[in-house]
Amino acid sequence: MKSIWTDKVDLKNPLPEYPRPQFKRDCWQCLNGEWEYQITTRGEKWISDFSGKITVPFAIESLLSGVEKALKPTDRLWYRKKFTVNPELKDKRILLHFDAVDWQCKVYVNKEFVGNHTGGYCAFSFDITDFLKDGENAVTVCVYDPTETGWQNRGKQDSHPHGFWYTPTSGIWQTVWLEGVNADYIASIRILPDIDKGQFNIKTELCAKEYDGIVLYVYDGDDEIISKEISVDENVAFDNGFKLWSPEEPNLYDIELNLIKNGKIADTVKSYFGMRKFGIDKDKFGVTRLFLNNEPYFQRGLLDQGYWPDGGLTPPSDEAMIFDIKEMKRLGFNMLRKHIKVEPMRWYYHCDRLGMIVWQDMISGGAYIGDLYAGVFPNLNIKVKDNRYERFSRGKKEARDDYKRELGEMISQLYNVVSIYCWVPFNEGWGQFDAVQIANYVRNLDSSRVIDHASGWYDQGGGDIQSMHKYVFPIKMPKLDGKRAFVITEFGGYQNRFHGHSWTDNKSFGMYLKFKNMETLTAAYKKLYYKQIIPLIDKGLCGTIYTQLSDVENELNGIYTYDREHIKIHEDTIIEINSKLRYEV
Repeated sequence: MKSIWTDKVDLKNPLPEYPRPQFKRDCWQCLNGEWEYQITTRGEKWISDFSGKITVPFAIESLLSGVEKALKPTDRLWYRKKFTVNPELKDKRILLHFDAVDWQCKVYVNKEFVGNHTGGYCAFSFDITDFLKDGENAVTVCVYDPTETGWQNRGKQDSHPHGFWYTPTSGIWQTVWLEGVNADYIASIRILPDIDKGQFNIKTELCAKEYDGIVLYVYDGDDEIISKEISVDENVAFDNGFKLWSPEEPNLYDIELNLIKNGKIADTVKSYFGMRKFGIDKDKFGVTRLFLNNEPYFQRGLLDQGYWPDGGLTPPSDEAMIFDIKEMKRLGFNMLRKHIKVEPMRWYYHCDRLGMIVWQDMISGGAYIGDLYAGVFPNLNIKVKDNRYERFSRGKKEARDDYKRELGEMISQLYNVVSIYCWVPFNEGWGQFDAVQIANYVRNLDSSRVIDHASGWYDQGGGDIQSMHKYVFPIKMPKLDGKRAFVITEFGGYQNRFHGHSWTDNKSFGMYLKFKNMETLTAAYKKLYYKQIIPLIDKGLCGTIYTQLSDVENELNGIYTYDREHIKIHEDTIIEINSKLRYEV
């Protein structure tokens, strides 16, 4: 199935934009485009013959990959790309970046083993300088992805898509690129704003044994407002005030860091940050609320799974990512819950600059928890402890340890994203375990954000959010614990098939209420908000997350069709309702 961007994709150079705006160098080379591929059943025995062509970074199952083949759990997917290093990268250390490969992979350059990586959603890189030769080189990647037959974090991928289980994403599915660095360079930065003290902290990790210093420049638009030498862990104050970041005014400050050695610039990186503060607190009536910049702030959100009919988990273009964010903001939403997916870093950059709050889910793992735990107990308000691991398909210690490792990896990768307000470790019991301890682990990694430790059903009393999911049945105000903010983190899911723009003509996920046309769907949407949602705001409701931004395969409950060609609810009604979702101050 095509999206409205499919035919615009340059298959020789897809997604060509710089992939990591939060940590940018000018010296880079994109390796997206045509690669060779081969599927084998012989395990990881080296192969030399590649009979197929595939467009990277689109997964082998997707339309835009040019392949559309399923990968069996016993298969190995091999890639090969022949390339010549661009002249501007010559005489540099060369880092090979993979922004996401699902799930386990081994990487070779010129048939020499470079390294491996486990985890399908986070970026990784290798220094391949010593493996390169003059002229043409070849990178080879061997991928293993057992999808639902394994224990790994896989989200909603299933080799037999049905209901809310979707087509798998196997192999390379985000940008592959080269970066040139000097022998001494800046490895990473971490930025933490503090609006109360009028400063920000910047921590710098270096790959340099000796150096003269680090020089920081901060820009407000074209105006240089700070210029100073800093340490590797520095609090930098604003002497003349600063602008806050919010969805209404998404002010960002650009920065440049120069590493100085022997009186010369050894490395330069560019980034940006926003001055904002996230948290929960009591409003003037003593009700615990979501706060933004020390003020109560109601969050009007949507579930956003980030799936595309042509690219699967991979957006077809930068334009497509921007469309979703800008369109939801135009309709009056100020938050997207990125559901069980880590997006390309450019998506977060667009949320930062356009002004869209993000709630970031961790990827779920484990098998389906069963109808009793997934359907019956939640609607009977039966609570279950999550320390008996087999209940939620987390019996393997290996799987629990790997989940925690990948969770930490995700938080580290996304730490500098301005718009991420909340971390969501678990959703609806899927692979849930020790949620309170995991929330504490997240808090130790990042104390600057809010945590929804168990979104939906199996609340263990931890985190900052008293979280409710409610479909079909009426939404009623729960008894608030007073310590956490109450948010309806999934609801609605109203279905309508827009003929000619659905994944199939006859299948749909049957859990949600169904409506025949735009008029009846709009009327039901309006009634849901006015009768069940808006009256709860004064009683303590702090935010809402409607399901969902677009249709996804057999789920037909999107505000937009899966191809993003048609809106399914009258936009005037959506805008009107969103104008009512706010606190009275």
